[in-house]
Amino acid sequence: MQGARHDDDIGPGGYYMAMNLAHQREVSAPPAKDLARRIARRELSAVEALEGHLARIERWNPELNAVVSLDIEAARRQAAAADSALARGEIRGPLHGVPLTLKDGHDVAGLRTTLGSERFDRMADEDGAVAARLRAAGAIIIGHTNVAPLLADYQSANAIFGRTSNPWNLERTAGGSSGGAAAAVAAGLTPLEIVSDLGGSIRLPAHFCGVYGLKPTERRVPMTGFFRLPPGVPRTVRILSCLGPLARDLDDLALALSIVAGPDGVDTEVPPVPLVDAPVENIAGLRIAYAPTVAGAIVASALKARVEHVASLAASAGAQVEERLPACDWEDANTLFGELVSAITSERSEKDLAWYLAALDRRDRLAVMWDRFFGGFDALLMPPAMTTAFPHCEPGAPLTVDGKRAPYFGQGALLAMGNLTGLPAVVAPAGEDDEGMPVGVQIVGPRWSEMRLLGVCRALESVQALPGFRPPPDLREAPIKTMGIGN
Repeated sequence: MQGARHDDDIGPGGYYMAMNLAHQREVSAPPAKDLARRIARRELSAVEALEGHLARIERWNPELNAVVSLDIEAARRQAAAADSALARGEIRGPLHGVPLTLKDGHDVAGLRTTLGSERFDRMADEDGAVAARLRAAGAIIIGHTNVAPLLADYQSANAIFGRTSNPWNLERTAGGSSGGAAAAVAAGLTPLEIVSDLGGSIRLPAHFCGVYGLKPTERRVPMTGFFRLPPGVPRTVRILSCLGPLARDLDDLALALSIVAGPDGVDTEVPPVPLVDAPVENIAGLRIAYAPTVAGAIVASALKARVEHVASLAASAGAQVEERLPACDWEDANTLFGELVSAITSERSEKDLAWYLAALDRRDRLAVMWDRFFGGFDALLMPPAMTTAFPHCEPGAPLTVDGKRAPYFGQGALLAMGNLTGLPAVVAPAGEDDEGMPVGVQIVGPRWSEMRLLGVCRALESVQALPGFRPPPDLREAPIKTMGIGN
């Protein structure tokens, strides 16, 4: 398999090679919640679910290079154990027997972790908080997905594993730094992922690959065992970053977040704020602000038009819709974000404590501004990036937006505010542009409102303002062809 490192090859002699072709497709495509339900009802075994996903990885991963490390034998042992437990009447959790991957940054015991950098390339000896909680919920973690070097780019390409491509168009990026995860979810190689977002790494790849992404409120999910530093090195990234799910299904986002959220007894900065179910009964009466762009940002006309279209449909369905943003200096806020990122990720920052405290004070004031803004709105609709997935290029090279050159790092103008203020946001599929590439919209809400945001998204889908997930064209009806199997 191109780009992958694992304990044994996925070859033609494996068990899954004898499986029925249609059955492989059936067990690989459903959302995690549906797989779990079918396994619990014994309509499908955990072994069958695993082998279906392994077959799909073998078929599509050589082109995508999304999954980069696999531990197949361990996964098969765990799947067999899950089936044995079920035969005894034991269900270990809401993901019992469901196979999934994790971004190459989570420690998973016995699995290679690299962060896309040779410096951090090692074998993890214990699970991080996310991996441990997913296992406790019954999930089977089968491997890692590709990332940008040190998780710090809008593309996922590194010297260890190479470049991940977008399943909608192999000539384009899947995004970064969670491009491998988003491509794998879109292509059905995994039903869901837990990834990170320090500057858009959940939201940008979700938009580029046409899947759902949920950036939670900062500190909602413990960071224990993610981007683990060497022993004795203190953690510096204590603000701006968060962990959250990617999926093909809104309910999977809610399920995944419910599993991984909350204090773990190690990451002391995660407060015991409960996930409150806040259903949206009807779109009528929802108060929705929208912004086709923000000051200083470059946004493709197709993305601006899609935000306006969703807002118009929401208004027609009875929502109270207003084009509105809080009054703030966006350029100054983006500058502050960049300075804080540099300060918390540099090995030796030139900033002193007085500067850092003043920067945190500015950040606090921005957070309060947004709290007040959301006193009048349930959610804000806005673009998730300045363009759709762009062609593979050198990091930092100029991009083309509506026929004009645009700065590579301009993507951050639509993303940084969410990290700077800790706000949650959902990126939801919103259709395709004229080139057939997926377009997403970003739905932002007040802090700690993740479940309410998911309800807003469901309400928009219920009135066809948002279309829901669609697989990439080549995967919609395409059979899985492996050696000796296919038609």
